[in-house]
Amino acid sequence: MRRRVGVAVALAVLALAGCSSGSSGGSEAAVAPQADQARPGAATQPKGGATQGTGQNSGQHTAAETIAQNRQLVRTATMDLRTSDVTGVLARAKELAIAEGGFPAQENATQGHGTVTLRVPGDRLDAVLKSLTELSGVDVARREVRTEDVTEQVVDIEARLANQRASVERVRGLLERASSTSEITQIESELTKRQTELESLQRRHDSLKGQVALSTLTVTVASKGAPVNVPEEENFLTALGGGWDALVGAVSWLLVVVGAVLPFAVVLGTPLVAYFVWRRRRKAAVIP
Repeated sequence: MRRRVGVAVALAVLALAGCSSGSSGGSEAAVAPQADQARPGAATQPKGGATQGTGQNSGQHTAAETIAQNRQLVRTATMDLRTSDVTGVLARAKELAIAEGGFPAQENATQGHGTVTLRVPGDRLDAVLKSLTELSGVDVARREVRTEDVTEQVVDIEARLANQRASVERVRGLLERASSTSEITQIESELTKRQTELESLQRRHDSLKGQVALSTLTVTVASKGAPVNVPEEENFLTALGGGWDALVGAVSWLLVVVGAVLPFAVVLGTPLVAYFVWRRRRKAAVIP
Protein backbone atom coordinates (compact mmCIF):
# COMPACT_ATOMS: atom_id res chain seq x y z
CA MET A 1 0.00 0.00 0.00
CA ARG A 2 2.83 2.39 0.86
CA ARG A 3 4.52 1.56 -2.46
CA ARG A 4 1.33 2.46 -4.41
CA VAL A 5 0.99 5.74 -2.52
CA GLY A 6 4.65 6.48 -3.24
CA VAL A 7 4.17 5.85 -6.96
CA ALA A 8 1.05 8.04 -7.03
CA VAL A 9 2.91 10.84 -5.24
CA ALA A 10 5.82 10.49 -7.67
CA LEU A 11 3.47 10.76 -10.67
CA ALA A 12 1.85 13.87 -9.17
CA VAL A 13 5.27 15.44 -8.61
CA LEU A 14 6.24 14.61 -12.20
CA ALA A 15 3.06 16.23 -13.50
CA LEU A 16 3.72 19.39 -11.52
CA ALA A 17 7.36 19.38 -12.60
CA GLY A 18 6.35 19.02 -16.24
CA CYS A 19 3.97 21.98 -16.01
CA SER A 20 6.47 24.18 -14.17
CA SER A 21 9.33 23.25 -16.52
CA GLY A 22 7.10 23.92 -19.55
CA SER A 23 6.31 27.40 -18.29
CA SER A 24 9.86 28.16 -17.21
CA GLY A 25 11.48 26.64 -20.30
CA GLY A 26 10.14 29.33 -22.59
CA SER A 27 11.25 32.09 -20.23
CA GLU A 28 14.72 30.59 -19.89
CA ALA A 29 14.97 30.24 -23.66
CA ALA A 30 13.91 33.85 -24.05
CA VAL A 31 16.34 35.09 -21.38
CA ALA A 32 19.30 33.06 -22.64
CA PRO A 33 19.67 34.87 -25.99
CA GLN A 34 19.49 38.22 -24.21
CA ALA A 35 22.29 37.15 -21.89
CA ASP A 36 24.37 35.88 -24.80
CA GLN A 37 23.79 39.09 -26.70
CA ALA A 38 24.83 41.14 -23.67
CA ARG A 39 28.11 39.31 -23.17
CA PRO A 40 29.81 40.31 -26.47
CA GLY A 41 29.05 43.97 -25.86
CA ALA A 42 30.45 43.79 -22.32
CA ALA A 43 33.52 41.83 -23.36
CA THR A 44 34.52 44.20 -26.17
CA GLN A 45 34.44 47.43 -24.11
CA PRO A 46 37.93 48.99 -24.36
CA LYS A 47 39.32 51.45 -21.82
CA GLY A 48 39.62 54.42 -24.19
CA GLY A 49 36.64 56.73 -24.72
CA ALA A 50 36.56 56.88 -28.55
CA THR A 51 37.65 53.29 -28.91
CA GLN A 52 35.02 52.25 -26.38
CA GLY A 53 32.27 53.84 -28.46
CA THR A 54 33.52 52.07 -31.58
CA GLY A 55 33.62 48.74 -29.74
CA GLN A 56 30.09 49.16 -28.47
CA ASN A 57 28.82 49.99 -31.95
CA SER A 58 30.55 46.99 -33.50
CA GLY A 59 29.22 44.76 -30.74
CA GLN A 60 25.68 46.02 -31.31
CA HIS A 61 26.00 45.45 -35.06
CA THR A 62 27.29 41.93 -34.50
CA ALA A 63 24.42 41.10 -32.13
CA ALA A 64 21.87 42.53 -34.56
CA GLU A 65 23.33 40.50 -37.43
CA THR A 66 23.25 37.34 -35.30
CA ILE A 67 19.60 37.89 -34.41
CA ALA A 68 18.71 38.53 -38.06
CA GLN A 69 20.52 35.37 -39.17
CA ASN A 70 18.73 33.25 -36.55
CA ARG A 71 15.28 34.48 -37.55
CA GLN A 72 12.90 31.72 -38.59
CA LEU A 73 10.95 33.11 -41.56
CA VAL A 74 8.16 31.42 -43.52
CA ARG A 75 8.03 32.97 -46.99
CA THR A 76 5.42 32.49 -49.70
CA ALA A 77 5.34 34.16 -53.10
CA THR A 78 2.99 34.42 -56.07
CA MET A 79 3.78 35.51 -59.63
CA ASP A 80 1.46 36.00 -62.62
CA LEU A 81 3.29 35.94 -65.95
CA ARG A 82 2.15 36.69 -69.50
CA THR A 83 3.88 35.12 -72.49
CA SER A 84 3.25 33.67 -75.92
CA ASP A 85 4.83 30.33 -74.92
CA VAL A 86 3.01 29.07 -71.82
CA THR A 87 4.48 25.55 -71.88
CA GLY A 88 8.02 26.79 -72.37
CA VAL A 89 7.84 29.29 -69.50
CA LEU A 90 6.41 26.66 -67.15
CA ALA A 91 9.27 24.33 -68.02
CA ARG A 92 11.78 27.14 -67.53
CA ALA A 93 10.30 27.99 -64.10
CA LYS A 94 10.71 24.38 -62.97
CA GLU A 95 14.31 24.34 -64.22
CA LEU A 96 15.11 27.52 -62.27
CA ALA A 97 13.69 26.03 -59.07
CA ILE A 98 15.62 22.77 -59.50
CA ALA A 99 18.84 24.69 -60.21
CA GLU A 100 18.47 26.47 -56.85
CA GLY A 101 17.89 23.25 -54.93
CA GLY A 102 14.09 23.23 -55.09
CA PHE A 103 11.52 21.06 -56.83
CA PRO A 104 8.07 21.35 -58.47
CA ALA A 105 5.34 20.23 -56.08
CA GLN A 106 2.23 20.55 -58.25
CA GLU A 107 1.44 21.50 -61.84
CA ASN A 108 -1.76 22.15 -63.77
CA ALA A 109 -1.52 23.28 -67.39
CA THR A 110 -3.74 23.71 -70.44
CA GLN A 111 -3.05 25.08 -73.90
CA GLY A 112 -3.24 28.76 -72.95
CA HIS A 113 -2.92 28.71 -69.15
CA GLY A 114 -0.83 26.92 -66.55
CA THR A 115 0.03 26.97 -62.86
CA VAL A 116 2.98 25.37 -61.11
CA THR A 117 3.73 25.30 -57.37
CA LEU A 118 7.44 25.30 -56.57
CA ARG A 119 9.22 24.56 -53.29
CA VAL A 120 12.39 26.62 -53.14
CA PRO A 121 14.99 26.99 -50.35
CA GLY A 122 14.10 30.08 -48.33
CA ASP A 123 17.41 31.83 -48.94
CA ARG A 124 17.14 31.28 -52.73
CA LEU A 125 13.58 32.50 -53.24
CA ASP A 126 14.64 36.02 -54.24
CA ALA A 127 17.09 34.62 -56.80
CA VAL A 128 14.35 32.52 -58.42
CA LEU A 129 11.96 35.49 -58.51
CA LYS A 130 14.62 37.64 -60.14
CA SER A 131 15.39 34.97 -62.73
CA LEU A 132 11.70 34.65 -63.60
CA THR A 133 11.35 38.40 -64.16
CA GLU A 134 14.37 38.34 -66.46
CA LEU A 135 13.02 35.65 -68.81
CA SER A 136 12.82 36.87 -72.39
CA GLY A 137 9.36 37.40 -73.82
CA VAL A 138 7.73 37.35 -70.37
CA ASP A 139 5.70 40.15 -68.78
CA VAL A 140 5.11 40.19 -65.02
CA ALA A 141 1.44 40.96 -64.40
CA ARG A 142 1.56 40.53 -60.63
CA ARG A 143 4.13 39.70 -57.97
CA GLU A 144 3.46 39.18 -54.27
CA VAL A 145 5.78 38.03 -51.48
CA ARG A 146 4.67 37.38 -47.92
CA THR A 147 6.93 36.78 -44.92
CA GLU A 148 5.89 35.45 -41.52
CA ASP A 149 8.28 35.45 -38.56
CA VAL A 150 7.83 32.21 -36.59
CA THR A 151 10.99 32.52 -34.48
CA GLU A 152 9.11 32.69 -31.19
CA GLN A 153 6.99 29.68 -32.11
CA VAL A 154 10.07 27.60 -32.98
CA VAL A 155 11.91 28.59 -29.77
CA ASP A 156 8.84 27.83 -27.66
CA ILE A 157 8.29 24.41 -29.25
CA GLU A 158 11.97 23.49 -28.92
CA ALA A 159 11.90 24.36 -25.20
CA ARG A 160 8.72 22.33 -24.70
CA LEU A 161 10.27 19.42 -26.62
CA ALA A 162 13.28 19.35 -24.29
CA ASN A 163 11.06 19.44 -21.20
CA GLN A 164 8.75 16.74 -22.57
CA ARG A 165 11.67 14.43 -23.39
CA ALA A 166 12.98 14.82 -19.84
CA SER A 167 9.48 14.12 -18.50
CA VAL A 168 9.24 10.91 -20.55
CA GLU A 169 12.60 9.74 -19.23
CA ARG A 170 11.49 10.36 -15.63
CA VAL A 171 8.35 8.28 -16.11
CA ARG A 172 10.41 5.48 -17.69
CA GLY A 173 12.59 5.50 -14.59
CA LEU A 174 9.49 5.03 -12.44
CA LEU A 175 8.36 2.17 -14.69
CA GLU A 176 11.64 0.34 -14.14
CA ARG A 177 11.19 0.58 -10.35
CA ALA A 178 7.50 -0.49 -10.34
CA SER A 179 6.81 -3.91 -8.79
CA SER A 180 3.06 -4.53 -8.82
CA THR A 181 0.72 -4.89 -11.78
CA SER A 182 -1.39 -1.89 -10.78
CA GLU A 183 1.68 0.33 -10.54
CA ILE A 184 2.93 -0.82 -13.95
CA THR A 185 -0.49 -0.20 -15.53
CA GLN A 186 -0.76 3.29 -14.04
CA ILE A 187 2.74 4.30 -15.03
CA GLU A 188 2.42 2.87 -18.55
CA SER A 189 -0.77 4.90 -19.05
CA GLU A 190 1.04 8.08 -18.00
CA LEU A 191 4.03 7.20 -20.18
CA THR A 192 1.80 6.68 -23.24
CA LYS A 193 0.14 10.04 -22.65
CA ARG A 194 3.45 11.87 -22.41
CA GLN A 195 4.90 10.11 -25.45
CA THR A 196 1.83 11.14 -27.47
CA GLU A 197 2.32 14.76 -26.43
CA LEU A 198 6.00 14.49 -27.34
CA GLU A 199 5.20 13.14 -30.81
CA SER A 200 2.63 15.91 -31.38
CA LEU A 201 5.19 18.58 -30.46
CA GLN A 202 7.77 16.92 -32.71
CA ARG A 203 5.36 17.00 -35.68
CA ARG A 204 4.62 20.68 -35.12
CA HIS A 205 8.33 21.45 -34.89
CA ASP A 206 9.14 19.51 -38.07
CA SER A 207 6.29 21.23 -39.93
CA LEU A 208 7.49 24.71 -38.95
CA LYS A 209 11.11 23.92 -39.79
CA GLY A 210 10.02 22.51 -43.14
CA GLN A 211 8.10 25.68 -43.98
CA VAL A 212 11.12 27.77 -43.01
CA ALA A 213 13.55 25.64 -45.01
CA LEU A 214 11.44 25.58 -48.19
CA SER A 215 9.45 28.57 -49.38
CA THR A 216 6.35 28.12 -51.55
CA LEU A 217 6.28 29.88 -54.93
CA THR A 218 3.14 29.72 -57.07
CA VAL A 219 3.72 30.71 -60.71
CA THR A 220 0.73 31.31 -62.97
CA VAL A 221 1.43 31.63 -66.70
CA ALA A 222 -1.16 32.76 -69.25
CA SER A 223 -1.12 33.79 -72.87
CA LYS A 224 -0.62 37.47 -73.62
CA GLY A 225 -3.94 39.28 -73.88
CA ALA A 226 -5.68 37.00 -71.40
CA PRO A 227 -7.44 38.82 -68.52
CA VAL A 228 -5.60 39.00 -65.23
CA ASN A 229 -7.54 37.34 -62.42
CA VAL A 230 -6.86 39.62 -59.48
CA PRO A 231 -8.43 38.31 -56.28
CA GLU A 232 -11.24 40.56 -55.11
CA GLU A 233 -11.01 41.87 -51.56
CA GLU A 234 -13.72 40.78 -49.19
CA ASN A 235 -15.90 43.68 -48.00
CA PHE A 236 -19.55 44.47 -47.29
CA LEU A 237 -20.49 44.85 -50.96
CA THR A 238 -18.89 41.58 -52.02
CA ALA A 239 -20.52 39.78 -49.08
CA LEU A 240 -23.88 41.35 -50.00
CA GLY A 241 -23.45 40.27 -53.61
CA GLY A 242 -22.60 36.74 -52.53
CA GLY A 243 -25.66 36.60 -50.26
CA TRP A 244 -27.91 37.88 -53.04
CA ASP A 245 -26.58 35.26 -55.46
CA ALA A 246 -27.22 32.56 -52.85
CA LEU A 247 -30.79 33.83 -52.33
CA VAL A 248 -31.49 33.87 -56.07
CA GLY A 249 -30.13 30.34 -56.37
CA ALA A 250 -32.29 29.12 -53.47
CA VAL A 251 -35.46 30.71 -54.92
CA SER A 252 -34.72 29.24 -58.35
CA TRP A 253 -34.27 25.81 -56.83
CA LEU A 254 -37.54 26.18 -54.88
CA LEU A 255 -39.42 27.17 -58.05
CA VAL A 256 -38.05 24.12 -59.83
CA VAL A 257 -39.30 21.87 -57.02
CA VAL A 258 -42.74 23.53 -57.04
CA GLY A 259 -42.97 23.16 -60.82
CA ALA A 260 -42.10 19.49 -60.58
CA VAL A 261 -44.65 18.78 -57.81
CA LEU A 262 -47.53 20.92 -59.17
CA PRO A 263 -48.81 18.43 -61.82
CA PHE A 264 -49.03 15.64 -59.23
CA ALA A 265 -50.80 17.99 -56.81
CA VAL A 266 -53.42 18.89 -59.42
CA VAL A 267 -54.04 15.31 -60.51
CA LEU A 268 -54.18 13.84 -57.01
CA GLY A 269 -55.62 16.83 -55.20
CA THR A 270 -58.75 17.37 -57.33
CA PRO A 271 -60.41 14.01 -56.44
CA LEU A 272 -59.54 14.50 -52.79
CA VAL A 273 -61.08 17.97 -52.71
CA ALA A 274 -64.23 16.69 -54.44
CA TYR A 275 -64.51 13.82 -51.94
CA PHE A 276 -64.24 16.12 -48.91
CA VAL A 277 -66.87 18.50 -50.37
CA TRP A 278 -69.28 15.60 -51.03
CA ARG A 279 -68.73 14.23 -47.54
CA ARG A 280 -69.43 17.58 -45.88
CA ARG A 281 -72.64 18.03 -47.85
CA ARG A 282 -73.78 14.52 -46.92
CA LYS A 283 -73.24 15.17 -43.24
CA ALA A 284 -75.16 18.43 -43.52
CA ALA A 285 -78.11 16.61 -45.20
CA VAL A 286 -78.20 13.86 -42.52
CA ILE A 287 -78.28 16.25 -39.56
CA PRO A 288 -81.90 17.47 -39.04
